[in-house]
Amino acid sequence: MQDHQASRTALGVAYIRAAHQILDSHPLLFADPVAVRFLGPDTADAIHGMIARHQHPRGRGLRSHVCLRARFAEDMLAEEAANGATTYVLVGAGFDTFAFRQPHFAKGMRIVEIDHPATQAAKRQMIAAAELTVPENLRFAAADFTREGLGDVLGRLGIDPNEGVYFSWLGVSMYLTEADIDKSLEAMAKVSTRASITLTFRQPPDPSMPAEKEIADVVAAMGEPFISAFSEEAMAEKLKQKGFAQQNFLDPENAATRYYAEQRDLPPPRRTTIVHAAR
Repeated sequence: MQDHQASRTALGVAYIRAAHQILDSHPLLFADPVAVRFLGPDTADAIHGMIARHQHPRGRGLRSHVCLRARFAEDMLAEEAANGATTYVLVGAGFDTFAFRQPHFAKGMRIVEIDHPATQAAKRQMIAAAELTVPENLRFAAADFTREGLGDVLGRLGIDPNEGVYFSWLGVSMYLTEADIDKSLEAMAKVSTRASITLTFRQPPDPSMPAEKEIADVVAAMGEPFISAFSEEAMAEKLKQKGFAQQNFLDPENAATRYYAEQRDLPPPRRTTIVHAAR
């Protein structure tokens, strides 16, 4: 990502989520009634104009992954809120719309979106153009991680060390070095004794899954290449070392049973790439 422009992959994710609302059958894997409005009045035409890409098996697989991780993260948020979490921090929030469609349980929470200043500036422009009202419990925390660490950003939020804090870290770790991942996990674990997190990670490439390489080539061409990859076992050990001992990996079997029983258009995952963990 260039310093002066919003993340192109984050914008691509927003269009993928919008495409799910337009192209796929109900019940949706991930309902986001704000997604299309958020991107503007030409969104539906733009999606239909690229229908071949969206409906290609690779496109369906990517759409499934993007929507599954968002659904699972918000399901885990609901559970953490029921257990007393009062702050929801989206690290690398991109163009997420949760704050603008938040359910009743989130109204009393503090929602913090952390992302690059250029991405947040673009998002604010889109919010204004869509005539959406920024909710009172939403805070934007701009962060340029080439100049500061996540711990510095979290330190500015005034989080109580015993407060229930839930982090979502979706579609980010694969763009970071292992050292930066370690530092970020340490920062999230240290912010509170009741910290929890849902994150996605990339597994090492599998030659039997050519779509994975195709997607990697696409994001590299956009200037945001994948850098890191971990096996499920390696990620489990890393989370444990950083203090997140309680772990729930969403494996393909559980995902299929829990989320795809009635979803006819999108394929369930073939590998484990999503995990919820808590201290």
